[in-house]
Amino acid sequence: MAAAMRLPLLLCGHCCCVALRILSFKPNCATFSSSFRLPSSPQLGRRCLLGSDLVLPGSRGLSWAAVAKVKAQERRGDLVLGIETSCDDTGAAVVSTDGRILGEALSSQADLLSQWGGVVPNLAQSEHFKAIDRVVAEALANAQVQESDLSAVAVTIGPGLSLCLRVGVRKARDIARAHRLPLVPIHHMEAHALVARLTEEAVNFPFVVLLVSGGHNLLLLAQDVGQYLQLGTTVDDAIGEAYDKTARLLGLNLKHGGGPALEEIALEGDPNFLNLSVPMRSQKNCNFSYAGLKNQVRLSIESQNISPDLPISEATSEERQLRADIAASFQRVAVQHLEDRCRRALEWARTIDPSVDCLVVSGGVASNKVVRSKLNNLVDAVGLRLVCPPPRLCTDNGVMVAWAGVEHYKRGIIDPPPPVDEPDDVRLDLRPRWQLGEIYAEGESFACSLKKTGDHPSLTAQVRNYMQGSH
Repeated sequence: MAAAMRLPLLLCGHCCCVALRILSFKPNCATFSSSFRLPSSPQLGRRCLLGSDLVLPGSRGLSWAAVAKVKAQERRGDLVLGIETSCDDTGAAVVSTDGRILGEALSSQADLLSQWGGVVPNLAQSEHFKAIDRVVAEALANAQVQESDLSAVAVTIGPGLSLCLRVGVRKARDIARAHRLPLVPIHHMEAHALVARLTEEAVNFPFVVLLVSGGHNLLLLAQDVGQYLQLGTTVDDAIGEAYDKTARLLGLNLKHGGGPALEEIALEGDPNFLNLSVPMRSQKNCNFSYAGLKNQVRLSIESQNISPDLPISEATSEERQLRADIAASFQRVAVQHLEDRCRRALEWARTIDPSVDCLVVSGGVASNKVVRSKLNNLVDAVGLRLVCPPPRLCTDNGVMVAWAGVEHYKRGIIDPPPPVDEPDDVRLDLRPRWQLGEIYAEGESFACSLKKTGDHPSLTAQVRNYMQGSH
């Protein structure tokens, strides 16, 4: 057995990376936690050691219980807990670094959404507070692990509703502080983008990703974890918001969401009933705008004297058919707008990098069968393939956050554990508006006035700075 030397494990708060300087051993950052027994090897040099990369030299100096735990971790990979509370779903999951979903739990606020016709931030926060401890406990129990078995905690810090984000971030920090675990701050939209790499092994960088949800539309060229080129974004309203608003105006049952309700009733309707204009066809960019379409549909509904106060379940057969025709017409044009933007984005992306071979579609609206069918036809026509996560992983959930945490954790892109004596009123890093990628110059030249993306640098800029600073 190789001789072993005992060295302190160091954590750099600047670059958020666990590192050992074995040759020179001149640390420029504070000593973190206890030490590990590591093999004496000049080849290690300044190699970053993290999680499953740690090599323990057998049992000498370790108890039998510790050795058993290490061997168990080697078999199943390191474990990352993911926590999601950016909007109205409380989610948690445990995912291993070798890509297995070990346990998950989710609490929906569907009844509250139906009662209020949408998300009310303070009520949503209250529901998150009620659910968070139970959801995390269920995810751990389903995974048959304890908090002390975890290797890291990943949590969504933005974008989203700050009141809701606060609940998840506070819980994640409590667990990380108690067990001295690294934290992995997660961008909500990146989690949606990366989950396809968990469910489909053949999704390799680079790929184009379309993110479609209630609050965001994004078209990106994903070049690596934390490295995105923004091809298009939402100018005003996202497609999910337009679906929800139209569903409310049509008096649909919103218990399971406006999008699914509208998709279902549209199956009974004539998609050519209304002559609606496809948004932004004169603008040669990849941005999205659904405010105008939403207004067109609102005026059509009002002209037909349809009252949203009359539930569709109580409508006559003629009234039901009319609502179905309007829903189908709206869906046809809404999806056509997605097709137009995706077609141009794929052209741009393949010009930038000809090795692009797939389009990943994720986010809540990616569960829509019409969206999947139309985009599948589009990518077939240009010789690419369409990849969509399973519908249950398209909506907000803890699995996607845990997997994004795994992707960052394996690259050493982490934050240190919170201080043991951290006060309860510490200022949390919450990012309600947070840009994901750098803007593609060609798209920027055509861009309209976009929504404010917050005071923080994009995730891509932050990761790039980290990578440059860690070498």
